[in-house]
Amino acid sequence: MKHLKKLTLLHSNDMHGDFLAEHIDDDLVGGVSLLSGYISKVRQEEKNALYAIAGDMFCGSIIDSEFHGISTIQIMNMLAPDIVTIGNHEVDYGVAHLLFLEKCAEFPIINANLYVKTNHTRLFDPYRIIKIDGMKILFIGVLTELTLMKCKMDKMVGTFVTLDDAAVEVGKICNTYNSTDVDMTVLLTHIGLEEDKKLAAMLDPAWGVDMIIGGHSHDFMTEPAVVNGIPIVQAGTGTDQIGRFDLVIDTDNNCIDSYTWTPVPINAETCPEDPSIEEVIRTYKDTTDEKYGRIITKFVRKLTAPSHIEETEIGNLFADTLKDALGVDIFLVASGSFRAKELGPVVTKGDFDQCFPFDDSAHMVYWTGAQLKHALLRMLRDESLQGEHTEFYQVSKGLCFEYDQVTHSFLKIEFEGAPVDDERIYTVGLQDFHYKNLKDSFDLEFEDIEKNHPQRDIASSCMQVLEESLQRGQHQNARIEGRMVIHMTEETIARYKQLHP
Repeated sequence: MKHLKKLTLLHSNDMHGDFLAEHIDDDLVGGVSLLSGYISKVRQEEKNALYAIAGDMFCGSIIDSEFHGISTIQIMNMLAPDIVTIGNHEVDYGVAHLLFLEKCAEFPIINANLYVKTNHTRLFDPYRIIKIDGMKILFIGVLTELTLMKCKMDKMVGTFVTLDDAAVEVGKICNTYNSTDVDMTVLLTHIGLEEDKKLAAMLDPAWGVDMIIGGHSHDFMTEPAVVNGIPIVQAGTGTDQIGRFDLVIDTDNNCIDSYTWTPVPINAETCPEDPSIEEVIRTYKDTTDEKYGRIITKFVRKLTAPSHIEETEIGNLFADTLKDALGVDIFLVASGSFRAKELGPVVTKGDFDQCFPFDDSAHMVYWTGAQLKHALLRMLRDESLQGEHTEFYQVSKGLCFEYDQVTHSFLKIEFEGAPVDDERIYTVGLQDFHYKNLKDSFDLEFEDIEKNHPQRDIASSCMQVLEESLQRGQHQNARIEGRMVIHMTEETIARYKQLHP
């Protein structure tokens, strides 16, 4: 006769400082007060309950950015997760600051593949075994390769590069602790759903990985994806919902006997509020409201940025503003810099920072026309157009192109009305993160572009340049002008809609 025990495992991912509930059609939705109320409710109702977070607690809100994550850590301490892994945005304030924040955390943070290069010392514990009601649950943390790009700015920090390396590391940990009577093994990942599926396919069944709780791609799932017998789940983004596993564990055979998984909506109907956490949030919000309530500018109308892989109104305005202010031929602004889908018509400091929260310095680089074409083709590769979380860029006025995905070629590419000349040198403005990751972002080598002309640092803060320029002019406007005309295949369009419903 099998010895069975019940376990409820709740999980969140990509919360991005989404602390406050929103009114949607008169209903109160999301926010950590309601989320905390639901978690507390489950902990009271269920004998065995755990709560895990699969990365990206930080960045995306004014409260988080104003206090550089310290506010987030305090609020997360009140949520009291049992286990957390880090995501790519956990390093946005720097690796050293992340290690400081870890000291403020009253919960364990795991990651198996960030380490100091000189002596291979890990920055975090790679795993944690949580004991509950006689059961042993092994959690292992695995990170996205986008963090590798951020960490390249710190020459002392490295990470495993490929999924193959990550799979090998998971195998080492599982093999080491299989003998300690582990009842269930959970991978807490932050690599995106498609990469999770690839990773699951690489895992040896003998390692005993039972499930993958992921993040990064912000998928709202209605049921687990199952690969190699391993259920893979995410809980969307923000605090609008939470994932819930109700498991029956066979503690004799150290495996899952049965499970159900449900995405639970966080709203006023199903979740009681937590007054204590609401008070803490309001304290932070009162501070930020005073600072961020001032009006920067007023647009002619509301501007939008609905897609990361298309020309957008906000993208055009910001790219043009940086081009004009910094005196380059072309400015390429990463679509991922925009964290709001609309802005205006009245723009407060808070609205602006919410829309463009990632501050970077700016560099002027010198590219030949041939290098510019090559860089744009890198941006337009199939996985990028399918929305696979690769980098895409908004282009400033003067540059326009028409691209055919079937032939993977330009039908036309022009600058200021003339075809881009392969031999001509163009000055291109780039944000610091994308300049320092030139190979990943554009498939260009520093040595090759430096032969044209040494790069120049042209601004210490893109955010300051944009804010100052916007303040100087009222009634600004931007429209879609056909700067980027992309002919995508039906397969790519369907794939993008699948990933970004």
